[in-house]
Amino acid sequence: MIDTTSAELPGGGERRLRLDVEEGGIGVLTLCRPEKLNAWSWESSRQLGLLADRIRFDDAIRVVLLRAEGRAFCAGIDVKAPGGAITGRSTAERGRNYYEGIRWVHERFRAFAGLPQPVVAAVRGHCLGFGFELALMADVRIAADDAVFALPEARLGVAVDAGGDLRIAREAGAGWAKFLALTGRQVDAATAYRLHLVQQVTGVDELEGVARGVAAEIAANAPLAVQSVKRDIDAYADAGLGEALDRVAMSAALTLTSEDIREGYAAKAERRAPRFEGK
Repeated sequence: MIDTTSAELPGGGERRLRLDVEEGGIGVLTLCRPEKLNAWSWESSRQLGLLADRIRFDDAIRVVLLRAEGRAFCAGIDVKAPGGAITGRSTAERGRNYYEGIRWVHERFRAFAGLPQPVVAAVRGHCLGFGFELALMADVRIAADDAVFALPEARLGVAVDAGGDLRIAREAGAGWAKFLALTGRQVDAATAYRLHLVQQVTGVDELEGVARGVAAEIAANAPLAVQSVKRDIDAYADAGLGEALDRVAMSAALTLTSEDIREGYAAKAERRAPRFEGK
């Protein structure tokens, strides 16, 4: 195995993701903050974009295996991460800054989701919020039977901000996307499989081997044909996604600057039911 990111990524910052290139054409992209349950942050998005650019032009990588260290894939947003709160001189300016910030995140996610190489995600434990949205950007998802999926944003007072609900609508239908995003309910791996949100469920101990086996099958096929298949299917499945994501960014900006989100996080910290007022 070759660690292609042994040097620090440009811009510094604690490493959130690690890229290793294995023989056989598999690039292993690992979420590597297990002590934080791989919680997502602005810095995670930045590093994802940088690594996606490296992967895109690396002929040694024919397929990407997306995995995580520890007992959770990603528990969602890291509310304690530096730079987590965007400021502004007014509510309007703060809303505009959030809008541009979310658009910036979308650009990094787009670079990852649009990689020419297929991505196989291996998911175990909590896969929530941004983590669920990241997994949904993979081309194939393999889940351990302990995996739990949810978009809990509405319970905290914010819109789903990275397009996860749109991708659920694409995979499972608009009704299920609304049901999951509007309630914030958690679903287990078996339910996610039934909704076509994952393609295979396996035991926790078998997850890495099964996901790696699928990645190896893809890597053994003709790269030009594999990449053409991915592009063609995405062109059909993602028609209209770009315009919809811009609406997502605006919705996220409006809710991230609301009083409801402050109440949502305060209630979560105090372990009580939130009292939302719609303002």
